[in-house]
Parts: sequence; C-alpha cells; structure tokens
Amino acid sequence: MKKILVANRGEIAVRILRTIRKMGLKSVAVFSEADRNAPHVLFADEAVCLGPAASSESYLNIEKIIGFAVSLGVDAIHPGYGFLSENAVFAKRVNDAGMIFIGPGPGAIASMGSKLAAKEAVKKYGIPMVPGTDKAVNDLDEATRLASTIGYPILIKASAGGGGKGMRIVHSADECRSQIERAISEAQSAFGDGSVFMEKYISSPRHIEVQVLADHHGNMVHLFERECSIQRRHQKVIEESPSAIVTPELRKQMGEAALMVARSCGYTSTGTVEFLVDENRKFYFLEMNTRLQVEHPVTEMITGLDLVEEQIRIARGEKLRFKQDDLAIKGHSIELRVYAEDPANDFLPSIGKLNRYTRPAMPGVRVDDGYEEGMTIPVYYDPLLAKLVVYGDDRTDAIAKMKEAIRQFRIDGVSTTLPFGSFVMENHAFAEGDFDTHFVKKHFDTDAWNAGREQKARLAGIIALRFYLDQLKKTVAVTHSSDNWRMRVRD
Repeated sequence: MKKILVANRGEIAVRILRTIRKMGLKSVAVFSEADRNAPHVLFADEAVCLGPAASSESYLNIEKIIGFAVSLGVDAIHPGYGFLSENAVFAKRVNDAGMIFIGPGPGAIASMGSKLAAKEAVKKYGIPMVPGTDKAVNDLDEATRLASTIGYPILIKASAGGGGKGMRIVHSADECRSQIERAISEAQSAFGDGSVFMEKYISSPRHIEVQVLADHHGNMVHLFERECSIQRRHQKVIEESPSAIVTPELRKQMGEAALMVARSCGYTSTGTVEFLVDENRKFYFLEMNTRLQVEHPVTEMITGLDLVEEQIRIARGEKLRFKQDDLAIKGHSIELRVYAEDPANDFLPSIGKLNRYTRPAMPGVRVDDGYEEGMTIPVYYDPLLAKLVVYGDDRTDAIAKMKEAIRQFRIDGVSTTLPFGSFVMENHAFAEGDFDTHFVKKHFDTDAWNAGREQKARLAGIIALRFYLDQLKKTVAVTHSSDNWRMRVRD
C-alpha cells in the first residue's frame, strides 16, 4: 500500500491525511467545487475535483471516486465518516476495482447497518438488549398491539436510521398510530427505507460506547469507553473518556460485550459498539458504527494510539501490535464539537464567513479542523468546524483545560457551540457526572441563557464606560515648547 485516496472533506480528511503523511505514504484528496481551496485539498499530494457542490454529485458519487482512484494508481480508499463510510455497496465496489477499502468488509457493514439485522446477529451471544420488536413493523394495528405489550413509553426507530431521524417517543396508545406514520415517512425520506421497529423507552439513559479494533488474524481488543450523553437532537456535542460512572467491573463487562458484537459479524478494522446505560447501571446494546467515529480523538488521548494508523495497518493485513492486557487508561480527555450553529436558536446552522479564526495554543489541547480564517462555511455539508480536544491528568483537570481552551478559541462571523461548551463545563451536574442524554432539555434554558448573556454584555459596557470616564478625569493637558508653534508661524 503506497497511495491512499481519502473520500471525504473537512476536518476528518485533514486528520486522515496527516497520518498518511506520517506513515510515509502518498495521498489523494477529492473535493467539490465548493471546497476547491479547502485545507484538505492543499494538504494532499494530489487532488481531483469530483464535481458540483451537492454531495450527490461529488462526495457521494461512487463512480467518479472509483474512476479517479483507478486512474491515479490508488491502492486503498479511506472513507472517513459520513458520506460513503458505511455504504456496503461502495466498499464492495472498491474491492472489486482491485483496491483496499480501509474499513470492515461489505458483509459486516450490511449486517450492522440495519438495526434489526444487528439485533438478530448479536442475539445468540446473550448480549443485553432493550425489550422490543425483532422485526420491522408496517401494519399500524399490529404496531399498536405490540406497543401495548412492550409497555409505554416506547421508542419508534428507523431500522436504517441515525442522527435521530425517523425516531419518535410514544407515551400513550392515543398517539401511537400517528407517531408511527410520521416515523415511517421520515425514515423513507431520509434513508429510502421506511422500516421501523419499537423498543422500550429508557427514560434517563446514558449513551456510552466502546471502541474496538480487530485484525484479519482473529485478534481483537477494546479501547475502553466514551461517554456521549451530551447531545442535541439525538446527536452528540460533547464526548469524554473515560466515563464518570463506569466502574472497572462495568468497563470489563461492556468491553467483552462489544467484542462479542464485533465477532457476531466477522468484524475487522476500527468500530464502535454503542450502549444505553440506565439509572441502575444496566447496559443494553444499541447499535454498531462500522467506521471511525467523530469522537475518536478522546480515545487516542487516553491510550496513546493513532486509530487511523491502526486502521491502515489492519487494512494492510498486519496483526495488532498489542493485546488487551497491554492497554490501560491514562488520564482523561474531553472533546467539544465546534459546530457553526446557534445554541440560542435551537442549535440551527449559522452560515457565514470566518472573519476571525484563532485556535487555542496551550499544552494538552488538540484541534482537529478543516477551515482557515477568511473561509466561508458552505451550506451543502455538515456545519462541523472543528473538534476541540483536551487532555488532563484527571477529569477535573480536563474540565479546567477545556474552559481555558474555549476562552482562547476565537471565532467571529458565525455563531458556534463554543459558548454552549462553556455552559456545560460550568454546569454543576456535568461537573458531578450526574447527567443523561436529556441534559440539554433539563439544564439548557435558552431564554435564561440569553438573558444572562445580555446582562453580562450590559455589565461589561458599564464597566468599560466607567473606566473611560475615570481615565478622562485623570487626563491633564501637557505644556510643551512646541505648543507655541502657531505663534512662531505668525511671527
């Protein structure tokens, strides 16, 4: 393997390209017309334009990506995350074209890509699962009957879904039919597959996932857990490792369960097994993400491993260089996803030009990004600007470093989630580790937050005015011989 094409954009493309360069390999970047001058394009050894800005005509165009890869003599393709990263057809097409797909095999992607198929695959391993249906539900009368059997509240989920799309919470039989109809419609629109299933709704869950690595020689390890419960619209905003609530015993149980999930589909490469953990610390299998995760840096920080390098090594057929007993957690890491979103306006995207973009510069801080000052945020893609990652000796140290890193990270021109990150770091419940996936709903009152920001702005204005007036009183005119220049000119 000498040349790798990165089939992605933005911060993850830059992240992967850095490891490719570190390993002494050649790289190829792909880009849309909207990304012509993006950092990932400039960083790669070669770059090719896929077409117009729309994802369907560029980053999702399988034919163009494979065509360029073959013509440029590419040996392997890394899909990053998002776009084609969990597309079994793309993985197979890459292999059929004589190249290596840096990720799991098409069979594993297909198996874990459907939540129902994933549940069926892991069932025989005795892994705890949330009570619910084990097949797609299409008939509304049957769905209502099954919902009553499971017991309200229930959660309706799209089988092919993700990111909260096609997901509905149903609290009573009266609303069951209408919510299922909406979930089916949304799933069909978002994924082209209207299949949904139902499961018992866990009211106060923690979202905790386990990173796994598996080679082609039967070797497999887990790299401990990541806490991902701080979310908006069922999508993560802040992640950390390790979790504040996971004991060594629970960590061992969840790690072993994650490895069994990976074995159930013959998994290779990096992957993440996601669990829900209830208030009694019981965990349930949720799904498996068959790719590199956005939040992988926190695992890298506490283990010292480069997960992209491990992916590439596994894809080259190498054996894992370590065993489970060789791995240990060192310190604590927290990641804030810096989105171009307005937290005060329900986290809606904030598109514009980066008039100012100054990264924090301090020990224990890492910034993965794909933008520079002066660039404009495209409307066509996910509004993730950067991942702000900190490392500390312990959780308290990591929180303190994140507070300072947020203060130093200056972005003007668009609204971002940096202020929300400050809010979370200052929140007592977060500091105590006493939170769940409903953190935003429970603690983030936008009206109160906006009022508080306005009050701080007024206070800052008053302080500045008072300082100005005090300085004005101290100002004294200075007499100098040159003050008589007018008189000398007239003379």
